Amino acid sequence: MQLEQQVLEDAFVRLEALGEQHRDDLYEACSADDEVWKTLYPISWDPDHFDATWAAFAATQASGQSMNYAVVAEGRCVGLTCFMQLSPANGSVEIGGTYYRPEVRGGPVNPAAKRLLLDSAFAAGARRVRLNVDAINARSRAAVLKLGATQEGILRQDRVCWTGRVRDTVVFSILAEEWPAVRDGLEARLARFSQV
Repeated sequence: MQLEQQVLEDAFVRLEALGEQHRDDLYEACSADDEVWKTLYPISWDPDHFDATWAAFAATQASGQSMNYAVVAEGRCVGLTCFMQLSPANGSVEIGGTYYRPEVRGGPVNPAAKRLLLDSAFAAGARRVRLNVDAINARSRAAVLKLGATQEGILRQDRVCWTGRVRDTVVFSILAEEWPAVRDGLEARLARFSQV
């Protein structure tokens, strides 16, 4: 797997390397749903923690541990998503760290972003793309299943969240041989948004 970060774009979103030019928009996006950080995320991008989390994400990007993307829609950053847990030797990568401001949820932004990331990963030689979701996050679990991923299982007491809550993690994946059917499903969903 030879995965390299590049600009990914379609009619709905543009994914570009998260950088200083996105900081103000991302701060605003993350501040739009303060409660989500206390209940559903293992880290916090809320106003009190934004600077420290920004620095941590910049460090993982600089070290090559992740590829962090600003999700840009209608000319502004509406969230972020990442390639994480890069394992080129195993042909495996995780898509995670995803957050979108509330008003773009349920529309084309997430399926478009995931379509671009998945296509990039499989084109680069990935055998397996993993998506991990907090077991209590019913909305994200449903969204990942709707993408066409397969639930593999639940890692019990997998991670300690920033609040101290110990989370169970639901593991999903899409394999290279499954990608054509998953891609067709995503393209059909996005085509319906184009007709609106």
